[in-house]
Amino acid sequence: MTADVLTFGETMAALRADDPLLLGGRLTLSVAGAESNVAIGLARLGHRVSWAGLTGADEFGRLVRRTLRAEGVDLAHATVTDGGPTGLVVFEPRVADLVRVSYYRTGSAGSLLTPHHVDGPLAAGARIVHLTGVTAGLGEGPRRAVEAAARRATESGSLVCLDVNHRSRLWPRPVAAEVLRPLMAHVGILVASDDELPLAAPSSARTESERVKALLDQGVQEVVVKRGAAGAAVFTADKELALPAVNVPVRDTVGAGDGFVAGYLSAVLDAEPLEARLDRAVFTGAFAVASRGDWEGLPARHEIDLLRAEPGSALR
Repeated sequence: MTADVLTFGETMAALRADDPLLLGGRLTLSVAGAESNVAIGLARLGHRVSWAGLTGADEFGRLVRRTLRAEGVDLAHATVTDGGPTGLVVFEPRVADLVRVSYYRTGSAGSLLTPHHVDGPLAAGARIVHLTGVTAGLGEGPRRAVEAAARRATESGSLVCLDVNHRSRLWPRPVAAEVLRPLMAHVGILVASDDELPLAAPSSARTESERVKALLDQGVQEVVVKRGAAGAAVFTADKELALPAVNVPVRDTVGAGDGFVAGYLSAVLDAEPLEARLDRAVFTGAFAVASRGDWEGLPARHEIDLLRAEPGSALR
């Protein structure tokens, strides 16, 4: 059966500290990765999602695969390799809701991804192919896989969604822009924070409005701009909408953008109008902000409206 969404990238073992590591903060173990966070969010909302990626032949890799399967994500095209270990990410609280993130992914299994690893899932087809700048920044093989997927998805009629998701520790902004800008010819939905938009738009565009117009002129159908605590906006050739963020207690901002994307793509798959797409996105992102972990607090479909209840409500 054709997937609603195909995505691929690196999923890592994730260690979360309760206190600074220097003080011996207690660690809890889970998994995390931009694309798999989106995959889990979409699966919880009732969509058929396929994740293609590489994990190591180690216990962390088994944890990743077990977790994704348990969340209803299809792993028919996932690969286990002994060429590198499963990557590791550590989240360490520092001040208030400020979290320091450290990656241990050099030479990891995920960095060994090539176009060959996505041939099978692309041939199987998907309504939407979701890509991120994180995978493109992992190295030459992953970059070529992203480029090939964007091209082939467009040729086969799939809608391509690209989340810029820039990670400065992976690659500098000029290099990211050089890789991401040519992809816009294949992108139907672009998701970027306001400071990431310049990495996708032509360098000649100097303001947000100029960047949005240039992207739409290049063929991008929907430009979705995340503004953090100020909410989000979406632009099309004939419409512009903005919604405020949902006011929730902030527990953990990591993963909020992935929750946002899962909500947006879910509404796209449901053929919802533009405002409903943005509405579901900001609410799904708010679940991530109000919960500890990258994906653990994301809602099931019957829970989407929970945050519309009065604060302090009891569900009886």
